[in-house]
Amino acid sequence: MPVHLTNRQRRFPVDARGLAAQARACLDHLGLGAAELSVLLVNDRAMRALNRAHRGVAGTTDVLSFPLHEGSPAAIRARVAGPEPELGDVVISVERARAQAVRAGVTTRAELALLLVHGILHLAGLDHERGPAEAARMAAAERKALKALGLRAPGLVARATEGVR
Repeated sequence: MPVHLTNRQRRFPVDARGLAAQARACLDHLGLGAAELSVLLVNDRAMRALNRAHRGVAGTTDVLSFPLHEGSPAAIRARVAGPEPELGDVVISVERARAQAVRAGVTTRAELALLLVHGILHLAGLDHERGPAEAARMAAAERKALKALGLRAPGLVARATEGVR
């Protein structure tokens, strides 16, 4: 199934084709190869509006996920393999990704891949905000997915617990 990637920001160049390929590789790695995914790249202003509208939080964030299915990772895999292939939407602030990349000492491309993996894992049913056990599970899944993409950066969950984020 396709990955639909839309770049609505123009300030920073993005390899949209490469990012879409990474999304597909991540989905395949997670056993979600039948899933259809939408990825939207925005600036901080658009992300602030989404964050306020959907989470009631003032200010921007790096990545938001809008899942179409709830439940365990196994239940979600079963749904997208069947008659409901749409997994959901991942929205990434390229502006925030670039700033975080500078702070972390990585490329913007690597940071975008990290945010993409993080967002996809949320769509796949993982959530680090459910407690320490789930955070550890999601951190491990991030590391494995990043390794499958050829990246060696720590995941967002690991960064958050180390205070780097």
